[in-house]
Amino acid sequence: MSEEANKKQYSADSIQALEGMEHVRMRPSMYIGDVGVRGLHHLVYEVVDNSIDEAMAGHCDSIKVIINENNSISVKDNGRGIPVDLHKKEGVSALEVVMTKIGAGGKFDKDSYKVSGGLHGVGVSCVNALSTHLKATVYRDGKIWEQEYEKGKAMYPVKGIGDTDDRGTAVTFLPDPSIFQTTTEYNYDTLASRMRELAYLNKGIKISLTDKRQKDEKGDFVSETFHSEEGLKEFVRFLDGNRQPIIGEVISMEGEKNDIPVEVAMIYNDSYAENLHSYVNNINTHEGGTHLAGFRRGLTSSLKKYADASGMLDKLKFEIAGDDFREGLTAIISVKVAEPQFEGQTKTKLGNREVTSAVSQAVSEMVEIYLEEHPDDAKTIVQKVILAAQARHAAKKAREMVQRKTVMSIGGLPGKLADCSETDPEACEVFLVEGDSAGGTAKMGRDRNFQAILPLRGKILNVEKAMQHKVFENEEIKNIFTALGVTIGTEEDSKALNLSKLRYKKIVIMCDADVDGSHIATLILTFFFRYMRELVEGGHVYIATPPLYLLKKGKKMRYAWSEKERDEYNAQMGGSVSVQRYKGLGEMNAEQLWDTTMNPEFRTLRQVTIDNGTEADRIFSMLMGDEVPPRREFIEKNAVYANIDV
Repeated sequence: MSEEANKKQYSADSIQALEGMEHVRMRPSMYIGDVGVRGLHHLVYEVVDNSIDEAMAGHCDSIKVIINENNSISVKDNGRGIPVDLHKKEGVSALEVVMTKIGAGGKFDKDSYKVSGGLHGVGVSCVNALSTHLKATVYRDGKIWEQEYEKGKAMYPVKGIGDTDDRGTAVTFLPDPSIFQTTTEYNYDTLASRMRELAYLNKGIKISLTDKRQKDEKGDFVSETFHSEEGLKEFVRFLDGNRQPIIGEVISMEGEKNDIPVEVAMIYNDSYAENLHSYVNNINTHEGGTHLAGFRRGLTSSLKKYADASGMLDKLKFEIAGDDFREGLTAIISVKVAEPQFEGQTKTKLGNREVTSAVSQAVSEMVEIYLEEHPDDAKTIVQKVILAAQARHAAKKAREMVQRKTVMSIGGLPGKLADCSETDPEACEVFLVEGDSAGGTAKMGRDRNFQAILPLRGKILNVEKAMQHKVFENEEIKNIFTALGVTIGTEEDSKALNLSKLRYKKIVIMCDADVDGSHIATLILTFFFRYMRELVEGGHVYIATPPLYLLKKGKKMRYAWSEKERDEYNAQMGGSVSVQRYKGLGEMNAEQLWDTTMNPEFRTLRQVTIDNGTEADRIFSMLMGDEVPPRREFIEKNAVYANIDV
């Protein structure tokens, strides 16, 4: 190409100077993470965050969230109401500035808000930009003010529409289907989980959620109100409702250290899992950060000091490690930081160094006081720590066996693994298949260039109820570790997962489409959640969706993935159709399995994501733990959906 032609192609005209709302609409994922289900629900959280900020500043105690019949969302609070007077710099109402200017709002004025939630800080203006229509109504100083917008642009100036005794702000918005092309349908349970979480994190606030798309047995709209008087103490009890506590009460504290508000609640249970959930300004920091480091330091120092003084460690032949103090621990750490600095892959890891010492001091004092006042509980906790240390040593030996085991098989891989010829992990995928029969069919049907098959024998170990060394001794789990190429445990962190040698970018769980298959898939997911969570968070884990029915009429064939599809196809094919219900993958031949479930051009894979870490933790402990009644209630309520979104 000539230099002149090149200049014509790339000139000043080629540069698009996008300002504010236009840029949000062109690059929405930069502002809300993605334009899928998660991003859709994030719009609600951004609007609710404004109301929560009012509550944190002491001006609001009631927030109402409504899912309307057309999947629009209404959020109303009883705060001060967004100011409507003229903004001197912009020359329009402050309400219009807040709604149409990215980065505008009271959160940047520390006299109005000391701390504020919302990870991205883009607020309601971003929601406005990504909605076909938004209406803002302000109840302030005895007047009602209103303004409407289309795709972020004001339809008319802010106008007064009447008098009122109420106060607060109401926002109703309808997500733009041209932006959210996957779906614009809100999931009630997803929103309920977040509203419940916010109520626990901000005690005293009443948050109601109403779904006008569905009614209950009495004919009323489905609705819940979330309200907590004890905050994190109640949150811990809720999360641990399916586990057996080993101490009498929740250990908790609330106060300020170095001008940083810190709230912590924790309890020990008889499980072998460590469940730590951390928050900064109501944001779930699932990558942890300085507040989590402070919690661990404070807990370890105070517990070790007590254990050493008690003499209970005298006969122990090895050192106690930090992990040992956290086995069977469920804890929630919540801090409020005026200028949070986030880092990490998803910007959910707190980086403020001053927070470490603040949380560490707070936790040390809390634990020391509790141990002194509850000697029986203190003894129980130390005994749990000693057992954890002994189990850790057994687990270390079992892990080393996993690492060494591969010498016996070709290339250090499990004998049952049918590997692919491609060596670039980015291009490779592995199917974890239930049973040797289905595994054999999958091996014949796959594309061996990039698809590997690992058959699993029967139901793998339920890791929710197993000690760590038992997990690593389990043959099927050892095969999964070895096939994937990942290792677990370092000198610094015995539970750290090393993904540097991960052999497949996609890990696909492929089980029968029946109750047994769902149970096996849930067992595998529980294992990934507890021991390989980084793989789930990295978007590597998927669930295959084999068809339920094969419809035949003459030479015509169609597959159906639901009863509704089956009935529709039956009608389209004109009746007299032969319908085969697949009871398992083994009933398909290799070609059928490839066509429906394994061929990237036609298959449907469901990516496993964690939208809410605390809720996922609770569901797994409920489904795979010892308590039967809550599990039965959950299954009865959700059986109609035929799958669980984690």
